[in-house]
Amino acid sequence: MKYLSKSVLALVLMASVSLAFAGGKPDAAAAKDPNKVTTLSFWTFQELHSAFMLDAVESWNKLHPTEKIELKVDVLPYDEMHNKLLISLQSGTGAPDLVDIEISKFANYLKGSKPGLVPLNAVVEPELKNLVKGRMDNYAKDGKYYGIDYHVGASVIYYNKEIMDKAGVDIDSIKTWDDYYKAGKIVVAKTGKPMATVESTEHWSYYPLISQQGSDFLDANDKGILDNDINVKTLTYLKKLVDDKVAITAPGGFHHSEEYWSFMNNSGAASVWMPLWYMGRFTSYMPNLKGKIVVRPLPVWTAGGKRSAGMGGTGTAVTVQSKNQDLAVRFLGYAKASKEGSLKTWTLLGFDPIRWDVWTDPAMKAPNQYTDYFGTGVFDMLVSIKDEVGSINVGAHFPEAVTIVQKNVMYKVLGEGMDPKQALTEANKLLNSK
Repeated sequence: MKYLSKSVLALVLMASVSLAFAGGKPDAAAAKDPNKVTTLSFWTFQELHSAFMLDAVESWNKLHPTEKIELKVDVLPYDEMHNKLLISLQSGTGAPDLVDIEISKFANYLKGSKPGLVPLNAVVEPELKNLVKGRMDNYAKDGKYYGIDYHVGASVIYYNKEIMDKAGVDIDSIKTWDDYYKAGKIVVAKTGKPMATVESTEHWSYYPLISQQGSDFLDANDKGILDNDINVKTLTYLKKLVDDKVAITAPGGFHHSEEYWSFMNNSGAASVWMPLWYMGRFTSYMPNLKGKIVVRPLPVWTAGGKRSAGMGGTGTAVTVQSKNQDLAVRFLGYAKASKEGSLKTWTLLGFDPIRWDVWTDPAMKAPNQYTDYFGTGVFDMLVSIKDEVGSINVGAHFPEAVTIVQKNVMYKVLGEGMDPKQALTEANKLLNSK
């Protein structure tokens, strides 16, 4: 992926209707100087998030007359950005005003009695009744909210209908993971293409499947439970898919590699399961599949089981080093927790909004690049599974748990053939020793 630095300047006047997210009156200096521009810096690791926030600036400036914002956006590689942020907060200098922090890293920035992030309660609490609280709790500590997500992250399966039709398999007949395996055997036999790709260096192929069964990496007390029966059974199933050549390990090791996108863009596999936010990866990096991909709920493990899981996330935060904390907090609240902002997470990003009250809004069915690519039924399907999206335990050891699963479990089992029970037992001992 090519990483860029961008900035946008939008100048407009303030409207009184904006005060829903103002948290108070604009400062006197701004009111006296309508030409004043406040520059806010924003770090992210995802170009799609960059475009969303730049659009939010334009909307903010149209509604907020005397508080003009220039947003300077830096899109950095994932590890570099998170490491740079941690160093900046520890040293007390160099941090941006606003920053995206991926969910598996977020706990690293809440350690200690005084986190380097600004509480967002002033803009979160007035809207909490409309927000998916579980997604907000992922970024909370001691009753304070430090991040606002872009999405719910409902996990789904993306099927290549062209391949499935060639194999003579009815996608909607796949109800259970056992059905999925059997259908995959047919797809491979009839088309020569794998039914799925499974990540060997990431956790997105594994985590949703244990979550939909009520399991997790950590329990509610932040203790590792990697080697419980559900987790072992599920990883054994993934290994069976690969061993029996129903699935292959993802080219490049994970579903965000250039090799993988090229492979799938050429109809390399019949399906992949990922959270709904992965839709933007299809539209951006796999244009050849437009009109071929249909979105369905996850198969269940047992009758009546959950057909989805809430996965992933990126909490946007304001750092304590910001010289314009009040403005940054109010802008962030408008950009991501307002009704308009939440709708745009769908229309611009293809994400499932964190506000339940917009899920049935007409805008969710209006034509956009995602309905053009995937068809118009995606959100009807999503509404049908919204009550089956469970929460996850994001404790202090969550970053370590994710890293251990990625580095000590997935490749050893799927890449090297290690016994799932052994890999998970060793990983859990390591996790609980930390």
